[in-house]
Amino acid sequence: MEGTKRLLREKGHEVVEFVRSSADIRGMRFGKARAFFSGVYSWSARRRMRELLRAARPDVVHVHNVYPLISPSVLVECRRAGVPVVTTVHNYRLVCPNGLHMVNGSVCEKCCGGREYWCILRNCTGEFFKSVGYALRNWVARKWRLFLDNVTLYVALTEFQRSRLIAAGFSAERLVVIPNMANAPNGKVEPGLGDYVGYVGRISPEKDIPTLLAAARMCPDIPFKAAGAYDRMPHLPGEAPSNFEFLGHLDAERLEAFYAGCRIVVLCSKCFEAFPKVLPEAMLRGKPVVCTRIGGLPDIVDDGITGLLFEPEDASDLASKLGQLWEHPDLCRRLGEAGRAKALREYSPEAYYRRIVPLYERAMALGPGGP
Repeated sequence: MEGTKRLLREKGHEVVEFVRSSADIRGMRFGKARAFFSGVYSWSARRRMRELLRAARPDVVHVHNVYPLISPSVLVECRRAGVPVVTTVHNYRLVCPNGLHMVNGSVCEKCCGGREYWCILRNCTGEFFKSVGYALRNWVARKWRLFLDNVTLYVALTEFQRSRLIAAGFSAERLVVIPNMANAPNGKVEPGLGDYVGYVGRISPEKDIPTLLAAARMCPDIPFKAAGAYDRMPHLPGEAPSNFEFLGHLDAERLEAFYAGCRIVVLCSKCFEAFPKVLPEAMLRGKPVVCTRIGGLPDIVDDGITGLLFEPEDASDLASKLGQLWEHPDLCRRLGEAGRAKALREYSPEAYYRRIVPLYERAMALGPGGP
């Protein structure tokens, strides 16, 4: 959202924000209980949106996330005001209450087709009260058609994500694929150069870092480093082999240096990733990517062209692909160059702008609620 706002303002567009942060919940009295109900339907957010629409009179509303403090109630208000809505689907929450299609370490699609109750039965979030809230808000949004009747156009991040939404009943005519954007680094880029295999991102169960650790044990002569907070899995550093180093969270400057030092960037997620930002960031820096063949990742990484794909949770396959690249610097360089060319073409802010503005114009021509 921040990138879209900044880009539009740089291009001379007026942007008015309506933002609520989940961090506010901690400061609220009965914060979790209020978030439970506001996520389902927030009358206060709808009233605030009504006031904002009257004051700003926007041409189009671009929604990125309405949970947990805003809710889909604001979409109804946009339609009543005659303002078209474009929604970017950043995860799978429109069809999966927890947004990941994953429960207890495995891919799960039980809630698809109007069976949100599975989120409660399986306690998808690990907190029963929270799982009930997630299931309830999805049920209300589906039964009251809060998205289907009040969103003009949807932005999916990959063709895979678009296909999942179409299978769930969303109109193919109203679904457009526009990938996330990433900024190219300043200075010279040297594709294929670096001293270690790098992982960038949060270290949480769906990212399957144990498979990466197992692959590192199979490649004892290759150094591995991971950049990202590991407070959700604090035991992992103690289980790492000697050639694997956890660096924790890195600020922007240190992260840039981390990318520069990588020879290969790896992503071993076992969930249906939507569009992890690390992939275009690595590609823009000329780094070949090795990632899992799951979800929308093959839409981003072209196997054998901009990187290599491996089977989820298969440490041997991952180790083989990493060893192949590590032992062939020319291949690293070639894939890195191809990846950078694709990222500049497809994932730059300019590429995003060329796609999003015509989409706004199309939404305005269609009007509120879509065709």
